[in-house]
Amino acid sequence: MNLSDLSLKEFKELVNGIVDDRLCELLGDPDLGLPLDETVRARLKQSLASSERVTGDEIAEKLGLHW
Repeated sequence: MNLSDLSLKEFKELVNGIVDDRLCELLGDPDLGLPLDETVRARLKQSLASSERVTGDEIAEKLGLHW
């Protein structure tokens, strides 16, 4: 495959994929693969079982962030 054979849309998708991959490498989760503490596991299960949800806007407002 030659880059010159790609359409503009295909080229943008390729570049986006490369950038996404690189950002994941640089900013990846350093805790990935580590075991969860039982306290954290219990809180996570409780949170997932709850029907209460908080939006990103609500969190941002509580933290004083502005989009």
